[in-house]
Amino acid sequence: MTSVHLESFPAAQPPVMPDAPQLSLSWALAEARTFHLQGVGRLARAEKAAAKQRAEQEAPAYLAAETARLREIRHQLTDEAEHWWQALLANDEDTVCEAVNTAFSDNPAAGCAVGVDGSVLSVVVRQQDLDSMPDQTPGLTPSGRPTLKNLTKRDRVLWWLTSMGSNIVATLKEGFATAPGITAIDLAVLTRLPDTQRLGFVAYGRWTRQAIESTPWREPADALRFQDIGQDVACSVTTTASGNLSSAIKPLETSRVPGLQDLLDHAEDEPGPGEPSLADIDVTLGSHTPPDDRAPLTDPYRIKSFAEWKQETATGPAPVPPVPPVSPVPPAPPAPPAASLIPGQTLVLPEEAWQGLRVAFSFAGADADLTLFLTDDDGRVAGDEDFVFYNQPFAADGAARLLGKHQEGPYSVERATLHLAALPERVRRVAIAINMDVDTGLNCGALTYAALHLDCVNGAAWAFQPSPNPDIRAMVVAELYQHTVDGRPAWKLRALGQGWADGLDGLARAYGVDIQ
Repeated sequence: MTSVHLESFPAAQPPVMPDAPQLSLSWALAEARTFHLQGVGRLARAEKAAAKQRAEQEAPAYLAAETARLREIRHQLTDEAEHWWQALLANDEDTVCEAVNTAFSDNPAAGCAVGVDGSVLSVVVRQQDLDSMPDQTPGLTPSGRPTLKNLTKRDRVLWWLTSMGSNIVATLKEGFATAPGITAIDLAVLTRLPDTQRLGFVAYGRWTRQAIESTPWREPADALRFQDIGQDVACSVTTTASGNLSSAIKPLETSRVPGLQDLLDHAEDEPGPGEPSLADIDVTLGSHTPPDDRAPLTDPYRIKSFAEWKQETATGPAPVPPVPPVSPVPPAPPAPPAASLIPGQTLVLPEEAWQGLRVAFSFAGADADLTLFLTDDDGRVAGDEDFVFYNQPFAADGAARLLGKHQEGPYSVERATLHLAALPERVRRVAIAINMDVDTGLNCGALTYAALHLDCVNGAAWAFQPSPNPDIRAMVVAELYQHTVDGRPAWKLRALGQGWADGLDGLARAYGVDIQ
């Protein structure tokens, strides 16, 4: 509460666009085979052979088209990022306010950038009300026993003032770090006054970048220096003639600050219907703050499926050699329901699953994220690029990728696809894991529902519901691994449900991912 100003904020840097995924012919072939094998019965050998031949003929064109499209997307993203960076450096108002409000979105004291004039940024901060501050502090009795000590009114005001100063300095430091072209910040602090319970301004002033960056911030008490290093600083807490702090917090006279006075002249704390109010600022101070950055994001490098490419090209299928007549094959029976697995159960996946395995994790009760680890026989990744998670949604040239998280009825569902046949030879295992949202601190016991569902193009499907364990925050739900069955290579599926108490960090370290 009184030490947020001690935090360091990294200076903004020009954005660097990630490279587009490097797609391979083996991946394109796996996609094409998945498309052409749909609806082909297991016993229809001739049809399967023809479908595979069509896939081999069309895969190179599909690969070339997707590679060119992704390259163009990266070029566009790079141009947009450069335009945004130049606008930020030039103090474009919309760009600066959006960037700064994004940075402010997780601050303990809500802050909002409201405008830019030249190289001066204007910010409003909502300080915690004095009445919400504790009136006791931990202490010790003369005998050394823990106790709670009542705070005097003046002590509470000093605590509140230090907290406000800490929030002011932290807001200034973060604002300057986020907007490189800003040289000064006009900042005003809003709170609810204890005597009237009405909103009012209790501090304002201008602080330059040079003043903030040249001042050492080492201790909580340094927060009170905000009054000494600013320009035209006014604060409702003053020092009396005897050298003590005033114990009353009064609203500031704002007539010499035109913007604030205009706000006070045209807004009441309790206005009539439809009229603006200071309470509106209290409620909507963060109205320009972008959504939570953990909300599902759109992957700009989303790879188009083979079916999408076929539809867009609108070309006829490549010539296929005539297929010799075969005996009629009875239609395939309806796909059976998903086979339910128990912990430790294993099974051999059909060959169709190698070409395209769909993964879906459904959950409710708390937020969770799906992750994939592509490992060797010893369960270790070759590098961090084999760790697939929300900040790195694809690996192995797109053979493993996350498709995003969506709400489907009462459940959240995150999906992924795996083309086992297109994985590099070094990948012998794929761990399918989930971890609880690191920002919530919740454990897997908070999940009121959790289920993993896998299926492939031939209709085969499998489902597993791990137990909600309150002792863990990350879990390997299932594992795919290469094995030899009857002398032939095969992929097997094992249901697990094993967890880690230290969450994603512990899970990632267990698979050899370098956690910074």
